[in-house]
Amino acid sequence: MPLDTSTYTLALLRLDGRRWNELRRMQAQISIQAAADGSSYLEMGNTKVICTVSGPSEGRRSAAGGGGGDANATVQVEIGIAGFSGVDRKRRGRGDKRTSEMQMTVANAFSNTLFTNLYPHSTIMITLHVLSQDGSLLAACLNAATLALIDAGVPMSDYIVACTSGSTSSYSTNDEAADPLLDLNGTEEQELPFLTVGTLGAGDKVSVLVMESRVQARRLEGMLAVGVDGCKQVREILDQVVRRHGKRILESAVK
Repeated sequence: MPLDTSTYTLALLRLDGRRWNELRRMQAQISIQAAADGSSYLEMGNTKVICTVSGPSEGRRSAAGGGGGDANATVQVEIGIAGFSGVDRKRRGRGDKRTSEMQMTVANAFSNTLFTNLYPHSTIMITLHVLSQDGSLLAACLNAATLALIDAGVPMSDYIVACTSGSTSSYSTNDEAADPLLDLNGTEEQELPFLTVGTLGAGDKVSVLVMESRVQARRLEGMLAVGVDGCKQVREILDQVVRRHGKRILESAVK
């Protein structure tokens, strides 16, 4: 069923009641698994991801995507998508192309952000479990991995935060009045062109940019600007989560 975008211009509201520049509800927790070196749970709307980090550890090698060499730590990523996470209840195997691409994207992003030179001949393993999918899957994986790495105490130059942005009109309609949208849900991603943007810290430095749909070049600048602004909002939310967790640790240590 085609997505009804008529309300976008009339009421300036989307199907879920948000305005064009509003994020969905985002919740996150740190240290949810005591057995892992670092762990996190993150919700972006109805997209729910658990991330665990092990390492830096010596001698573990895998072909599940990664970067770095012997002089630096190798970042490896595994993403498991539950069969019940989507409406189609499709179980993705280890050789799934989309999953492999996301693993490589996450691994490359953190290979360039973590101080891997401090851990030569070591491996940092990031494992992501997708429990529910409703858009912004890659962005949720990047945000969850950032929190888990902070919990593990792996030094990095700054947060990697990500979100999606799209356009109110598809490529085929060629609508001149198309407006950008922030943080698309699953229904919007199926019908509208969108991109995933990840930034480093609170600035405008883009470290991840993935686009899997077609869009007119003149719309790209607006979509990117909205995505970067959304990343700044996401960073504030993640920073509050980290600070609250640190405050609880300090309070428990004092007691």
